[in-house]
Amino acid sequence: MTDPMSILPEIAKRIGVAADHGGFELKQELVRMLRQDGYEVFDYGDSQPKPDDDYPDFVVPLARAVASGEVDRGVAVCGSGVGACVAANKVAGIRACLIHETFSAHQGVEDDNMNVICLGGLVVAQALAWELVKTFLAARFSGAERHRRRLAKVAALENWGGKIIEK
Repeated sequence: MTDPMSILPEIAKRIGVAADHGGFELKQELVRMLRQDGYEVFDYGDSQPKPDDDYPDFVVPLARAVASGEVDRGVAVCGSGVGACVAANKVAGIRACLIHETFSAHQGVEDDNMNVICLGGLVVAQALAWELVKTFLAARFSGAERHRRRLAKVAALENWGGKIIEK
């Protein structure tokens, strides 16, 4: 599992993606654009749209790959983005957020070291989704003391059963 305080590589180049049927079309377009921009893309599925598939089957392997450092960052897409975000955040070391605008796409990385962006394939248009992903990938964690302190408290929740350990 990656250290929540670690600063991501200068340029995140290994990007994992995952989507269920609700995010499949958007994921396919994002994969194409990422590769066109020179990113190495790891696709955790689904490989074809299946109306009865389940987002955790694709999002959890993606989240585990991000947490282990197999990929630098992740892009998870389901119909609304909510389910993908919930599932991703169940994996220790993941800081996934549902993003619909560019401020949070960069601020989530700069202040909170977000490592998975979640999008709604049925609610975010392709052009906006691409802008959000580019913004997310270009952002870097600030490493500021106050952000490190807050992230340490979040990491403690994962390690101590939901209890924040006071200093």
